Amino acid sequence: MKDLVAEIRVLFSYPRNIVLLLARLVIAYGFSMPALMKFENISGTAEWFASISIPLPTLTAYLVTGIETMGIVFLTLGLFTRYISLFLSCVMIGAILFVHGPNGYSLAQNGMEIPFYYLLFLMVFVSYGPGRFSLDSLFFKDGIYE
Repeated sequence: MKDLVAEIRVLFSYPRNIVLLLARLVIAYGFSMPALMKFENISGTAEWFASISIPLPTLTAYLVTGIETMGIVFLTLGLFTRYISLFLSCVMIGAILFVHGPNGYSLAQNGMEIPFYYLLFLMVFVSYGPGRFSLDSLFFKDGIYE
């Protein structure tokens, strides 16, 4: 009976791992355009950050751009997923507080709906890891990265 339960548990773990992989890829793709826009015009990004009263706008522009760019790579590969998701969560909290929050919740008014969804997905990655289909799973066999 224990063998049957173990086999069922393994069988049901595969959809979870596929869903985590697809979610990582979708979130990484979602960060790609904003990160590219910031990367291509970092001085414009710093000016925009200053105009919306983000502290230390130049430093923050470089940090956010770097975190988003690394996030795309690390989420796609499933490498250091929990850590990069935590950093990206901080970026999303900043986006909610400084950019989207004053507009309310609705996407139609450029509200915080989409950054909030990203934050929820990133918290899933922080809590549950990248899943079996990741470099974390390959390199760190102790199970805390799965």
